[in-house]
Amino acid sequence: MTIEERAEQGAQLKKSGACNCCQAVAAVLADQAGLSQEALMQIASGFGVGMGNMEATCGALVGAVQMAGLALKGKNTIRAAKMLAESFAQQCGAVRCRDLKGKGTGAPLCACEDCVRNAILAYGKIVGLKNTEPSA
Repeated sequence: MTIEERAEQGAQLKKSGACNCCQAVAAVLADQAGLSQEALMQIASGFGVGMGNMEATCGALVGAVQMAGLALKGKNTIRAAKMLAESFAQQCGAVRCRDLKGKGTGAPLCACEDCVRNAILAYGKIVGLKNTEPSA
């Protein structure tokens, strides 16, 4: 499955309500991590809605960084995280959930499904995919 197909699958998981933003990213990249999808879903469960209050980093971006750390086995993860955040901000307009949703301004920058899609695409560009099949 290509990164583009994974990005669409992640966006659909979020849109369906089956997952929060972080979980949607983790679900479609689970095969890259070396952990079960169930464990990843549990780890990602608290990172929806900017860690539950819209004040923190978008859960989709958090999911991409978490998955990068697992895929890279902790090597060069800080560099990858910086690159993921820069790519995500360029595509979505911000990294903080509150800003992305337009809370306080009434002008949303990016829909949740697009945040998930863009986080997965950034992961593919920066980290790349190992040759495995997704478990989602």
